[in-house]
Amino acid sequence: MATISKLSNPSTAALSSSSVNTRSSSSLPKIFIGFHFKTESTSKFASSHLSLRNNHAFRAPLIVKCSAPGGNGSAAKRTTLHDLYEQEGQSPWYDNLCRPVTDLLPLIASGVRGVTSNPAIFQKAISSSNAYNDQFRELVQSGNDIEAAYWELVIKDIQDACKLFESIYDETDGGDGYVSVEVSPRLADDTNGTVEAAKWLHKVVNRPNVYIKIPATAPCIPSIKEVISNGISVNVTLIFSIARYEAVIDAYLDGLEASGLSDLSRVTSVASFFVSRVDTLIDKMLEKIGTPEALDLRGKAAVAQAVLAYKLYQKKFSGPRWEALVKKGAKKQRVLWASTSVKNPAYPDTLYVAPLIGPDTVSTMPDQALQAFVDHGTVSRTIDSNVSEAEGIYSALEKLGIDWSYVGNQLEVEGVDSFKKSFDSLLDTLQEKANSLNLVSL
Repeated sequence: MATISKLSNPSTAALSSSSVNTRSSSSLPKIFIGFHFKTESTSKFASSHLSLRNNHAFRAPLIVKCSAPGGNGSAAKRTTLHDLYEQEGQSPWYDNLCRPVTDLLPLIASGVRGVTSNPAIFQKAISSSNAYNDQFRELVQSGNDIEAAYWELVIKDIQDACKLFESIYDETDGGDGYVSVEVSPRLADDTNGTVEAAKWLHKVVNRPNVYIKIPATAPCIPSIKEVISNGISVNVTLIFSIARYEAVIDAYLDGLEASGLSDLSRVTSVASFFVSRVDTLIDKMLEKIGTPEALDLRGKAAVAQAVLAYKLYQKKFSGPRWEALVKKGAKKQRVLWASTSVKNPAYPDTLYVAPLIGPDTVSTMPDQALQAFVDHGTVSRTIDSNVSEAEGIYSALEKLGIDWSYVGNQLEVEGVDSFKKSFDSLLDTLQEKANSLNLVSL
């Protein structure tokens, strides 16, 4: 099977389309989106404090789900997502993508300012829908192998989504309105392969507001510098520790300095710092320790580490080195909060959104987190309101024997492995689909 760095250019028909395909069929699933609001919140997170409160299910959520055809629901003209950006400078993004991409329009109207995708998202989208069948059939019949066909399916979705967010990108002078697409997860340990894959994706997507996602694995840190130096905007993903986050920031700064560009304003980046998965792992470790002190720290590690990551962000993007780059038009590599859905139902459903609100940041939310925040989220700057408490929690966990380096490495391994499995599973699904459509696999 061909790797991305060796693939031939996708078909002209798939790549030349600059407009969104709005064709729909009554047989294809649509996404129904509707906003309903209550007068009072039924679940609140104490935004000025890192401790937890019990969560209660809300009655009237934002509904984002596949349903019977019939078009999208009407979006509210204004939501807390607008306030999040306008009042606190945080960009709400949507962590999902599927066909038809025009189903994103009500979300955009409701304040969503960008989209993130990953191999798991595309695995779900492509394997569970017939919306990709026609293009897939044409691709395979025209001589593409299964993996090459996969990339063309993805590229079309990314291009079409970029078109939808183009106005936001233009209005913010390249500050927002991005759509992210990830290089093959099989390249997570391949420095040069990742660079070539990023260059290839950037070239074939050919949209100014695309982010090429590169994992923050040790072998890919040099890749990030190289890709940035080539003037390609990057979303660095799978960041699970402060130490690795600092390496990511340095790679961005090194890349800008090595670019030789006199105008750096069009080379931007976000650093995707994962949140909920940190609690998932550390909570298990705390339960194994079992002392009252350990149990009391459950559900607090992820937010505490994220708060300290933002503190590092503020430090690194200040001072003489950064100011020299600003003179050339450089923009800060915004920290992006990823993995914001709550895994433990005992925790507040806005736990990984509400306490991480601050300027020059992004929060990418899957359906669960987006529904919760629109329904009863409170817009208030919280990210640096309790730094000392976050430092105390971080240190207390260390004293209990929690090794932050181990946590970061373990979660990185699990994250890369999860994306590889999703990628491989999708290719298997596409092979089965080719067989069912009586297509010949190459």
